[in-house]
Amino acid sequence: MVRRPRYPVTREIDEQTGLGEAYMRSLLRAQLRLAVGLCLVLAVVVAGLPLLFALVPEVRERTVLGVPLPWLVLGGLIYPWFVACGWWYVRQAERNEDDFAELVDRDPAPHDRP
Repeated sequence: MVRRPRYPVTREIDEQTGLGEAYMRSLLRAQLRLAVGLCLVLAVVVAGLPLLFALVPEVRERTVLGVPLPWLVLGGLIYPWFVACGWWYVRQAERNEDDFAELVDRDPAPHDRP
């Protein structure tokens, strides 16, 4: 019985084999899906709030502590929300990378061991 030497996934990636490219594509796809999803949420909020204030006069004319609600939301509350979204994005992107690293660095299955 001829045993093939263990060919680690990291070597597959470094040598840009078909399998290595598939691994990298999966990571890039996961990161792209995360980025596009967050951008869509941000776009809906950034475009939706002014649209809401333009179309619904009751919301536009409401005040909170003497400050018009649109000013309060668009001028102050939106920035902490952006920071929170950025923090969440970084955590999710790092989780994707950690999952990828775990997949790449895992021990071979018992039947793959020499």
